[in-house]
Amino acid sequence: MTPAPHRSHTDDLLSFIAASPSPYHVVASAAQRLEKAGFRELRGTDDWTGATGGLFVSRAGALIAWYVPEGAPAHTPFRIVGTHTDSPNLRIKPAPDTGTSGWRQIGVEIYGGVPLNTWLDRDLGISGRLALRGPGGVPRSRLVQIDEPLLRVPQLAIHLDRSVNEGVALDRQRHIAPIWALGDPQEGELLRRVAAAAGEDPADVLAWDLSLHDIQPPGYLGVDREFVVASRLDNQVSVHAGVTALVDAATGPTQPAFVPVLAAFDHEEVGSGSETGAQSPLLERILSRSVSARGGSEEDWSRALAGAFCVSADMAHAVHPNYSERHDPDHRPLPNGGPTVKVNVNQRYATDSTGIAVFTAAAERAGAPWQPFVSNNAMPCGTSIGPLTAARLGVTTVDVGVPGLSMHSARELCGVRDPGYLAAILTTIMVGD
Repeated sequence: MTPAPHRSHTDDLLSFIAASPSPYHVVASAAQRLEKAGFRELRGTDDWTGATGGLFVSRAGALIAWYVPEGAPAHTPFRIVGTHTDSPNLRIKPAPDTGTSGWRQIGVEIYGGVPLNTWLDRDLGISGRLALRGPGGVPRSRLVQIDEPLLRVPQLAIHLDRSVNEGVALDRQRHIAPIWALGDPQEGELLRRVAAAAGEDPADVLAWDLSLHDIQPPGYLGVDREFVVASRLDNQVSVHAGVTALVDAATGPTQPAFVPVLAAFDHEEVGSGSETGAQSPLLERILSRSVSARGGSEEDWSRALAGAFCVSADMAHAVHPNYSERHDPDHRPLPNGGPTVKVNVNQRYATDSTGIAVFTAAAERAGAPWQPFVSNNAMPCGTSIGPLTAARLGVTTVDVGVPGLSMHSARELCGVRDPGYLAAILTTIMVGD
């Protein structure tokens, strides 16, 4: 691929990230792109009989989308791209108003594996969703995104902590309540501010799922702008690539030989154990129902799974120049060298030789490079939704990811070419031969 398509892809990726500070916004951004491409949203209470073409189901911070080619039999195998919408961050507590020593502060919880030092001294906004009173006692929800410098977690001055550069761990309870004003805590102040931003009456707000996010916009870095720097690259790089691939597969000149599927789960960063996580039956039920809706039998469902293949796409580690000893000496992925194929024999990743063969053959057809990744034996690796999907559906799965630095940081880095490479490979897998 020439540099222009890569830059075009990453320009679009940066717009996607800027519009998606929470999992709920990720789903909304993905749904908007799918609808623009002709996909139709289905609800659980709808009649799905005969539903074909581009379809999707959204539930809170998760989205399952698929495309049924015209005339495809009910037993047509699936080609699944699995991703996740959530990122480690700071989440606002149910009773948020707090403060001390003349400062108004906000109480937060730590969500996922957060390197807390990266959240210090950054200008923070608020995003997420509000649960509101609705007609007939049925709650409704509203997204909210405040891209203003409302809050900050201030670092203690080095004059008051001479050991700050000696690796002393942060006190997780004392040092993460962001400041946002002077004075004593005022009950309901945060609620009033957020409700006003959403254009709602604070009295109608019943609950919320709100997070803090770094308001610095995503951008490019480097002498030749060869790097992408942004919050939430893990894992919006993969969600965006998956949406791009699904749309390309559905609207391209060649009808897919399979039923391409995008599964974007929530709560991966905390174990995927929720109704919208990869451990739930969400994907299984939706795909099974899609087969039944097209007149398929239990036998058709079994055949569709037997021929299925899944790519679990999540960010990966590039070799760190200052800590190269933390990496396997023979597996040192670099940005712009292509997506990595992640292998772990203890099944922290679901990759096996069959999965590698399918992925690398697709990379060859797409004209995209790839890199192998294995963790240092002395350091257990992370995991992804790959093993969960493989175990739940019994589907051959390969774990892959764009290599980057500063994973889980408030601001991460990857190569400018790799997101486009990933999307091209995923498109090739979804379309098939």
